[in-house]
Amino acid sequence: AYRDGLQQLVGAEALAYFYPDRMIRRFVATIDNLPRQEASAKLMPVKPVGGPFLVESNASSKTIDPANARRYVRYLDIMAAVDAKRLVDIYISFYPVFQQAYRELGYPRGYFNDRLVDTIDDLLATPDVAHPLAVVQPKVLYKFADPALEKLSAGQKIMLRMGAENMARAKILLIAIRGELLRRSPGK
Repeated sequence: AYRDGLQQLVGAEALAYFYPDRMIRRFVATIDNLPRQEASAKLMPVKPVGGPFLVESNASSKTIDPANARRYVRYLDIMAAVDAKRLVDIYISFYPVFQQAYRELGYPRGYFNDRLVDTIDDLLATPDVAHPLAVVQPKVLYKFADPALEKLSAGQKIMLRMGAENMARAKILLIAIRGELLRRSPGK
């Protein structure tokens, strides 16, 4: 039923970007983890962006290649095509399932809706920093060279990796969703 509602919202083609199994649990776990230091890709409801992480190298430093931002455009296009009111309609209609999944994560007294708004607020608080961003590669994965950026939440680091233009676009969409959520918060 939730999958059907999501398909009506984003379309069958866009639904291919989502993992079909345990969709609500994945969404709840990701929302809970994004404001933390780490968010497991294995729990995310959407499939990873395609292609390799693009980096420009010169003799003294490495920076995120501006072309890396293209990897995120399709996801933002899907998000932008979603009507915030209809999205929140579906969310509210399935809220008891979201709340139950949140309880199963170990929050018997908390409310998922509160965590969702907190997570959106954390994403919206992502700092606007000058691009391109310097990165280092201590092992396999790249990290931000600036320790202050590397200490940001997992969600904020994702926002920075998607590029300034995409991040600005995502923030506009998140503001619309947040506004709709606060206007019509589900019962606790």
